[in-house]
Amino acid sequence: MKIKSVPALPLLAALNANAMLSHLVSRAQFNVAPCTQPISPSSIRQYDRTNSSVSRALLFSAALLLSLFALSSSAVQASSESTEADHQESLLTLSAEQRQLAGVEVAQLSATAFNLQAVATAQLVVDKDKTITIAPQLDMQVLKRHVVPGQQVQKGQPLLTIGGADIAAAQADYVNAAMEWDRIKRMSQGTISASQRMQTEVNAELKRAILQSVMMSTKQIAELATSPSSIGQFQLLAPINGRVQQDIATLGQVLTAGTPLMQLTDESYLWVEAELTPLQADQVNMGTDVLVRVGSRTREGVIIGRSHEINSQTRTEQVLVRMANSGHDLHAGEFAELYLAANQGADPLGFIVPDAALTRGGDGDWQVFIEQDGGFSAVEVSVVERQRGLSFIRGLTPQTRVVVSGAFFLASEQAKSGFDIHNH
Repeated sequence: MKIKSVPALPLLAALNANAMLSHLVSRAQFNVAPCTQPISPSSIRQYDRTNSSVSRALLFSAALLLSLFALSSSAVQASSESTEADHQESLLTLSAEQRQLAGVEVAQLSATAFNLQAVATAQLVVDKDKTITIAPQLDMQVLKRHVVPGQQVQKGQPLLTIGGADIAAAQADYVNAAMEWDRIKRMSQGTISASQRMQTEVNAELKRAILQSVMMSTKQIAELATSPSSIGQFQLLAPINGRVQQDIATLGQVLTAGTPLMQLTDESYLWVEAELTPLQADQVNMGTDVLVRVGSRTREGVIIGRSHEINSQTRTEQVLVRMANSGHDLHAGEFAELYLAANQGADPLGFIVPDAALTRGGDGDWQVFIEQDGGFSAVEVSVVERQRGLSFIRGLTPQTRVVVSGAFFLASEQAKSGFDIHNH
């Protein structure tokens, strides 16, 4: 990166003008020094001419200085604009296609204090708070399928059409009970006893609850009372947004009440089951931040539970972690590693990046590439610790967008372009 200095000519001229002004002021002070002799008319005229010359010189020098300072300011501004332009030109820019071909991935870093040596084995499981098993509580027959295993579905989307004798009977019982309760409600007070009125209402709610147990929606139940011709089948609708898993439903299959037909899981969050030694478990608390590594990807999680029971065979305690998975790129069943936070009083915070994010600069120092102003630039960092494909580094500011994959390609482009991170 080139840095342009202020031109020397205006600076020298300003210095000369300043010296001239000092000389004239000294001369004026000498000419007006106190005198004990009588002042003649010629001395007075000489004094006036001297003062006039000094005044003109002062005005000229002041104007010259203002002009020179304005010229210097323009030069500095031009130099600043040129420096900014050079900075823009020094950024490595890639098109969307180039980024995809080079496998460039960017992650926003947060300051952490994880210990790369305090690691435990773990496994990803579904978030049970965001998982629903589809298991109607009546004998049923699968009449039609609307989804396939592994499909992502939205809330309210049809999954299966089911029917059968038990379901038809439950629907008919509800229609009759609902019509009877509607008739009783229109009667005036005192026509029937309070106990009969209560019994009719309870019977209608019981029949409604049976239909809800087979997972009919409130809207479907309301429409059933107005169109009895639909009795005998209905569509099972997705109760949440999620992915279809453990799908065993087969066309024509007759299943007993409570048989799980499929499972829906919202993969935006996952749980991590980790096995910790008693010493590690004693150092964690509810709400403690941890780092989860799955392959080359890392995520931050929060401890939400621990078993408080040591396994007699493995001599470990199970700890449960909740982890965000907004991109749905991680799945239940994958193996993982859990990194615990460092003890209090440990070294200052830093950043954890995969080893693939680090490259060597022209002088042999470690560097990472950060994304800024639509391009990428190299920044020198210090590597504190390296363990199991991860590096604990310092030298960045929080929320910096760092290239975690494809840094080798950027380093090659940097070398070909002749960029130098120290030329600033």
